[in-house]
Order: sequence, then structure tokens, then C-alpha cells
Amino acid sequence: MKIIVGLGNPEKKYENTRHNIGFAAIDYIAEKVGININTGKYKALIGSGYIEGEKVLLVKPQTYMNLSGESLRPIMDFYKLEPEDFLIIFDDIDLDVGRLRIRRKGSAGGHNGIKSIISHLGSMEFPRIKIGVGAKPKGYDLADYVLGHFSKEDQTILSERMDDVYDAAKLIVSGDITEAMNRHNNKKK
Repeated sequence: MKIIVGLGNPEKKYENTRHNIGFAAIDYIAEKVGININTGKYKALIGSGYIEGEKVLLVKPQTYMNLSGESLRPIMDFYKLEPEDFLIIFDDIDLDVGRLRIRRKGSAGGHNGIKSIISHLGSMEFPRIKIGVGAKPKGYDLADYVLGHFSKEDQTILSERMDDVYDAAKLIVSGDITEAMNRHNNKKK
């Protein structure tokens, strides 16, 4: 079983913000494969189904970004999973809007949601798909920036990249993260 987690914040006011691009990716994947995300459990919204013949849970933690790990640890314990069984999808301000960066593992890189997950899973050894949301403009507060909304142009770029996010997730779920990295890490928007 694989767990695909999109990071974001609950509440309507955070919809379509930069920090919620992980939620948007999960919604897109769910729609592509016909999974309903309708179960509230483990401090998360969850849907289960299959991708590429592999059983998956699609997860949107409802703990707020900085506490994301609180919902993942109980899932890991209940299903007797390893950190490598999780695929985390989240925003990255160090990447241009729409750029993807896929990694097998790594540090939090200053992302508080990933810090929480590393702390709760006890490992940095989980794959991730970072979705670029663009650099914070000079003089902006970081929190205000990541909780801000995308411009129409950025929304267009991101919606065009969701198929690539889905493709990368399919490859990772079926055990071919190398192909996912080769196919998507250097692709221009």
C-alpha cells in the first residue's frame, strides 16, 4: 500500500493558496482515478482506491500545515508502513511556478509541514514531489506570501502541470521514481 499525501491547510479561506497546492494535487489525482476523498480519520480527509494496480490512500491532513505529521504517524502505525511508503506533495518557494522537483528523500529545507512529517515518521526517507509556487517577492512576509492566492497566469501554469504531477505520482507508486525524476525534474513549464 502507498500513501499519497498532499499538504495544505483546512478551512475555505486557504483554498487555492500557494501553501495548498498539495491539496489541489490530491484533488486532481482523485478525480483522475475516481477516488472519493470522503472519510474523516487520523486527523485527515482520506480516500482509498488503486493506481497502477497498487492500493493507495489519498490523504489531506486537516491539522494545518505545521502539524502535518500528526495525521501521518497514526496511518503509518495502523497499516504497519515504512516512511518510504509515503509520497508527499507540497509547495516549494525555491522553484519557479509550475516547476516540479521529485526527490527520493531529503531534509525539510525550511518547510514546516515537512519538518513535522520528518519528526513524526522518524525519518527523512520518503519520496516527495515539490511543486514550485515561485519565490517570495522582496519585502513580503513569508507567511503572507504562501497563504496568498495565485495570479490568473500562475493558476493557468499550475493547472497545466497537474497532469505531470499525476504522471509522476503514478510512476512513484509503481516503483519507478527514477523515471519520474528523469521525466519531470527538468521539464520547463
